[in-house]
Amino acid sequence: MDRSARARACAAALAGAAVLAGCSGNSENAGRAGNAGPASVRTSAPVSESGSDLQQQYVKVVDAVLPSVVKIQTDQGEGSGVVFDAQGDIVTNAHVVAGAKKIQVTSSGGGSPMTASLVGEFAADDLAVIKVGGGSLKPASWGESSAAQVGQIVLAMGNPLGLAGSVTNGIVSALHRTVSTKGEGAFQGSTIADAIQTSADINPGNSGGALVTLDGQVIGIPTAAASDPQIGAAAPGIGFATPSDTVKRIVPQLIESGKVSNSGRAALGVVVRTIVDPQTGRRSAVAVVEVQKGGGAARAGIQAGDLILSVNGTATPDQTALTTVLANLRPGQTVKVEIQKPDGSKKQVQVKLGELPGGG
Repeated sequence: MDRSARARACAAALAGAAVLAGCSGNSENAGRAGNAGPASVRTSAPVSESGSDLQQQYVKVVDAVLPSVVKIQTDQGEGSGVVFDAQGDIVTNAHVVAGAKKIQVTSSGGGSPMTASLVGEFAADDLAVIKVGGGSLKPASWGESSAAQVGQIVLAMGNPLGLAGSVTNGIVSALHRTVSTKGEGAFQGSTIADAIQTSADINPGNSGGALVTLDGQVIGIPTAAASDPQIGAAAPGIGFATPSDTVKRIVPQLIESGKVSNSGRAALGVVVRTIVDPQTGRRSAVAVVEVQKGGGAARAGIQAGDLILSVNGTATPDQTALTTVLANLRPGQTVKVEIQKPDGSKKQVQVKLGELPGGG
């Protein structure tokens, strides 16, 4: 069963569960179960003015922002997107549209699906832009993720399990996380710096949607949920969003040229692969496959065949570890890189970091 079919099956199962839950607690059965007679009559609990105000604010935010959140369907699966501007440009995750030959967009209010085309993608930050024509989609209001606070109430809006226009709530649980996601299919994976951690539920299909404050500002793009290796599934209440400050830096470049020339992300100037011990299966280092001409690594004397053991004292046993270290550095910085030559000798070199390029 493909992902779209699984999503539809899950959506049907969830709908059935909702019906059952709604039918299980009627007042007649409750009275019989307790044999309490008139005592089974219940009254509404008093609602404080502050509680009512908060509820009304939730309603206002959903009414204001949900029209800017769309459902994305491709021949690869489903996801969500957020309208970026009045020209029909929509932000989503790169993994939602990676390798897709057909992309369709449906507004949260329903209506006929609109055909979309890929404008550009930047896999390093798991961001992509698609475009529709002829629609009248409402652009979202984009806030500053740098102003987010731990404990701040947020809403996650999107298309989880095919249930378009779904909203969950939670708080900002932590800031400045560095999160790596695994590749799948045409998507090679990403490492997101400054990710926002949230307790708002992030389920399959939420990817590419909106993480929204009670002011109606989008401060992040829900991207991934933490995986619990003990249960082999997503860990409840631990989700991550690409920050809006990153979106506002990367997306305009994709819209303009389909590529990213100013990524703000550091690069050594090498192509690497992970070395795995065939006997133990342990990852020990990354091997340099190719050195970019004129890049920082080349100027420092790093050559193809060298192993990169650490950067600034942090071990780099695999590509994910190396990418994570670099995600927290900036172009122009000089770092200490420990390398091992093919003859087994080790040395430290100083590398001035370049900037990670971004393809379309």
